Amino acid sequence: MSLPGGWELVLLVGVVVLLFGAGKLPDLARSVGQSARVFKAEARGMKEDEAAARAARDRLPSGENFPGTTGTEARGERREETGS
Repeated sequence: MSLPGGWELVLLVGVVVLLFGAGKLPDLARSVGQSARVFKAEARGMKEDEAAARAARDRLPSGENFPGTTGTEARGERREETGS
């Protein structure tokens, strides 16, 4: 699937202007930009949290676990849940 070309882009912009009105387009663009910034910040925060957790796990002596975890969870392995 290719991106819209010249006339398709003009038609798309015309439809957007008709639907939302010229006065609301700046607010719409501002809202989309703000949402993108929040999304990027949250994704960056999740990566930093994961790196911090990994570093904390690596600092633990091999026999110790995080409080409230089993040895397999501390090593990043999943524990099988039973249905009982």
